[in-house]
Amino acid sequence: MKKSPIDTTLRRLIPSTSMLLAFEAAARLGSFTKAAKELHQTQGAISRQVAAMEHQLDVCLFERQHKTLVLSDAGQRYANEIRPALGIIRNASLNAMSNVPSGLLNLAILPTFGTRWIMPRLPSFLTQHPNINVNFVTRLAPFDFAQENLHAAIHYGHGDWAGAQCTFLMHEQTVPVCSQKFLDQHPMQCAKDISEQPLLGLASRDSAWRKWLEYHQVISHVEPAMSFEEISTLTQAAVSGLGVALLPTFLIEPELSSQQLVILNDTPAPSYLGYYLVTPLVYADYAPIKAFRQWLINAMANT
Repeated sequence: MKKSPIDTTLRRLIPSTSMLLAFEAAARLGSFTKAAKELHQTQGAISRQVAAMEHQLDVCLFERQHKTLVLSDAGQRYANEIRPALGIIRNASLNAMSNVPSGLLNLAILPTFGTRWIMPRLPSFLTQHPNINVNFVTRLAPFDFAQENLHAAIHYGHGDWAGAQCTFLMHEQTVPVCSQKFLDQHPMQCAKDISEQPLLGLASRDSAWRKWLEYHQVISHVEPAMSFEEISTLTQAAVSGLGVALLPTFLIEPELSSQQLVILNDTPAPSYLGYYLVTPLVYADYAPIKAFRQWLINAMANT
């Protein structure tokens, strides 16, 4: 049977999935080699698929400048337009797969939040959803979901992550703490006394001490004597008697219960930041994500 001109035109205007994936990866990563690594193909295979698509569409998508791969204007427009379409296809596939009682959940977590809060509670999630396999990576800062093979992330900050669904989980109540030995050696009765001690801070929250002191009507320009990348390290520094740390109570429950740390003032300053589950829009309705999101919300309500 002879193909109609319409059939021929449609076939020409819709490149194969392999071509589209090769082009999108090369456009996003700016390299055939990196695209090949991501798609588990050879560099030559990626190059041939992109060349075939350029021939099929009769348009130059890349410009090769001194061994550097640069999108042409037409290529940039095409990449911007097909990326959402590929996301829709990916999401539709995930929705179709959601009827299968299993799934993979790749989740980025904050180190201390993950070890102190999620891990002790995770068995209940796995009991409720035994066919969901969870993989974790740790992240301290926001990142580009387009560059990471992740379904969601636990994020601390504002719920304003572009291109993602942000589900609020909880605010954080931080209080000044130190070891009992440090307190015995440095008696403190009020916020002013606290401001005169070595203050231990978190690098990602460099204004936390200033805001806490201002809330307690202490004007101080003293900077933290030491700064740490992770809450777990900051906690250990306070336990070791290096100074006074400003820490979230729900993440230091073991140290408070064992009296390794004591609270100096139990009135926290208001916080406009919070913990969020951040999900790329293409994964918002993915069954493992929906299950994990609801479990998180329920678990937070019982905290």
